[in-house]
Amino acid sequence: MSSVPGLQQDCEDLLSAFREADTVRFERFAELWRERRFHTIFYGRIRALERNKLTKKTLELAQQYFLPPYAFQIRVGALYLLYGLYGTQLCQPKQKIRIALKDWPEIQRFQQDLIASQHYDAAYIFRTLRLARAFHFTAMPKLLNYRTKKKIQENELKEEFKEPSNRVNSLITNDVLEELMNIHDHYQKMKCVISADSSQPDKALSLIKDEFVVTLKDLTLEHQEWQQNRTKLLLNTKETDKISNKNEEETFLESGGSERANALARIKYKSYSAVVEASKSRRHRQVKLESSESGSNYGKSPSRSKKTSRRPQPSRRRDSLGIKGDMQVAKETVTRHIGMPVITEENLDEEEVSLPKRRRRC
Repeated sequence: MSSVPGLQQDCEDLLSAFREADTVRFERFAELWRERRFHTIFYGRIRALERNKLTKKTLELAQQYFLPPYAFQIRVGALYLLYGLYGTQLCQPKQKIRIALKDWPEIQRFQQDLIASQHYDAAYIFRTLRLARAFHFTAMPKLLNYRTKKKIQENELKEEFKEPSNRVNSLITNDVLEELMNIHDHYQKMKCVISADSSQPDKALSLIKDEFVVTLKDLTLEHQEWQQNRTKLLLNTKETDKISNKNEEETFLESGGSERANALARIKYKSYSAVVEASKSRRHRQVKLESSESGSNYGKSPSRSKKTSRRPQPSRRRDSLGIKGDMQVAKETVTRHIGMPVITEENLDEEEVSLPKRRRRC
């Protein structure tokens, strides 16, 4: 029906909330309108042509709930919805509500029912729309074009908004009951005329009960109350089912989240409790340690040799040789007494090469 995604769903949600309020007062509808910020439905459209198309579609969508076979409360809510949409639209001049001539008598009967039921706020809204010339009377409900074959899509009726089918109420109306009452009174008078006693009918002529019409009326009212209670019970069961389903989903999500947190905690515990071992690519870099008891005092370390293979500066060569000899003697004496493993250093005397001194330029 609507080319705008979500437009029909928003209108139906608003009418559903108004139906659940169990009232036809405009004050309650205005509260629901403000809660959903429905006045912003026309915002965001910049071009005038696009704005006009959106407004026409929106009014056409709301207008279908204003006509039968929808329930009385839904039709009142649709009247309020049309009033709000017509007043908040941004088109200049305003787009009008399309009404076919065949539907106008039904709308007039609806107006008379509003006045008879003393729903003056709804009757005032309808009169305001009439005075504002908000209705555009047309021959057909939808626009027809010349020599075009276009399949007209039928509107899908929402079953919850429809008036519940009641064959009893459709057959036994107030007019039918009044007619039955008149026929019954005339029947009683005719029995009195043909009886011997004109003041009281003969018992042989009493073929039906005297309170037949009253009993029929009471049974009709009782059936109507039973049907209303049944519909309310069905709605309550649907709401309870929705609430229970939501609670089950929430508990499922909470349990799923706790399981995921526990799994992550187990993974972290395993990763931090594992012993770190040296990889194969780094085993050749490990330092070899030898004790002094084995008899060999000098071990070789490739990583250390790279550092010690650097050539010293020629100015500090003599001083470093003397200091290094003293340190080596001291190390040997200490290791003899303690007996601890020593990381030996390579002798630099053999690798040292004398470098020529630089001459100063005059």
